[in-house]
Amino acid sequence: MLLIILQIVVAILLITAILLQNRGSGLGAAFGGEGNVFSTKRGIEKKLFIFTIVLTIAFLGIALANTFTGAAF
Repeated sequence: MLLIILQIVVAILLITAILLQNRGSGLGAAFGGEGNVFSTKRGIEKKLFIFTIVLTIAFLGIALANTFTGAAF
């Protein structure tokens, strides 16, 4: 039960971290709307990016642990 609650908390944090990241022009860049292809992440943006990666790895690990331990609903 603890793994399920932990997975829900990590999922909410992961969704929040992804939504907080600045995407710039969105889908407009896919159709040639923006020429800025590469930008360096600095400061809080870089920390948020690394935090998102850590949360993704944690979510995957918890999901695998739930699968192997049989802690399903």
